[in-house]
Amino acid sequence: MNLTSDKTPIDKVILGIDPGTNVMGYGVLQITEGKPHLLVMGVLELKKFESHYLRLRRIYERVQGLIDQYHPDDLAIESPFVGINPASLIKLCRAQGVAMAAAVERDVPIFEYAPTKIKISITGNGGSAKEQVKAMLQNILKIADDDMNNRLDASDALAVALCHYYETCRVIPSTKSGGRSTWTSGSAKTSWADFARKNQDRIRK
Repeated sequence: MNLTSDKTPIDKVILGIDPGTNVMGYGVLQITEGKPHLLVMGVLELKKFESHYLRLRRIYERVQGLIDQYHPDDLAIESPFVGINPASLIKLCRAQGVAMAAAVERDVPIFEYAPTKIKISITGNGGSAKEQVKAMLQNILKIADDDMNNRLDASDALAVALCHYYETCRVIPSTKSGGRSTWTSGSAKTSWADFARKNQDRIRK
């Protein structure tokens, strides 16, 4: 973990990937003084490529392009959901594999998170809908409406990055050493229930 001698956290960049062979989502977080900030989020459209193998090549190229542009310290990626049909699972695993290969080629450490783990980390509920995850991300990261990509693949990727932040490099206020912040692991303190109570006007019934 990146710390200076006086326990002050060093800036870090996390690239989150939501793999897919139709659409790949990506999100990049900048960790500054222990706090996460959105750098970019978006999607890679792959449907225009008829060949499955051309899609895989494009995923590889795009992930390497993101790495070269934002220089992430870690790549966090969502692991395949085993409940889907075998043919789709195979394609998804291939998409994940080439994204991971792109990171390995650039010597970026890789961390995998299960979909349920990611949802629990962001909303406190492993059964949350993608829309709930998106709303919580916007609230936690204080993202303006104009900067929030409405594609759920993009918000899913950003959720992976934020989950990794919570798991590996979260900073909380300390009562020791003059209130200096310290690194710790942990999940979000704000749950979907808390968010819903405070934002009734944003909840569609």
